[in-house]
Amino acid sequence: MPQTPHTERHFTGGAIIRDIVIGMSDGLTVPFALAAGLSGAFASSNLVVTAGLAEVAAGSIAMGLGGYLAARSDRDHYLSEHRRETQEVTEIPEEERLEVTHIFREYGLKDEQIAPILQAFQNSPKEWVDFMMRFELGMEEPDPQRALISALTIAGSYIVGGLIPLIPYMMLHPAELSLRYSILITMFALAAFGFIKGKFTGNQPLKSAVQTLVIGAIAAAVAYAIAKLVSGGN
Repeated sequence: MPQTPHTERHFTGGAIIRDIVIGMSDGLTVPFALAAGLSGAFASSNLVVTAGLAEVAAGSIAMGLGGYLAARSDRDHYLSEHRRETQEVTEIPEEERLEVTHIFREYGLKDEQIAPILQAFQNSPKEWVDFMMRFELGMEEPDPQRALISALTIAGSYIVGGLIPLIPYMMLHPAELSLRYSILITMFALAAFGFIKGKFTGNQPLKSAVQTLVIGAIAAAVAYAIAKLVSGGN
């Protein structure tokens, strides 16, 4: 009887999802807190919009640059370790053979089973180095385009998240009225984002939604209270 081929489907977009989470989390929270704080001190929605857009622009650039530098650092570290492993395979192959033997012994292989593998690695130095990078150091080669993709993903996610709490201020006046609608749509966005984040990251979606919502609410409430206090409650 014909057998149906077994196909494994694994989620492989972890790095992209991580960047979206980083960008959206800060994008929803920081401009929301800023808008709430300004609403507690000023009556003009235009002022909130101007300051909010400036923050979104500056924040997206800073976050994107941070993601770029982090990804570049990961790749530079990988290349540095790769050069070191290549040098060791060439200059001290016996020590590297002992390390390979130790790795396979941990998987239950006997020395006579390991010997052909060692010989194969001896004939294929590149594959030997790749093996050591992955199984000795636990490092995978980063995508050369990862830094740019990470920067654009984080910055774009920050902009999308940051514009959500500012939408009511672009449409309504005064700022106190805009704040009420901003709270509604931002709380909904935070909860929805937290739920979706939980789905992708393997956490409990409802718990993730509540946590994200609470963090955003606390940040906005503290900013509003401080602004009210500094402005004398006017």
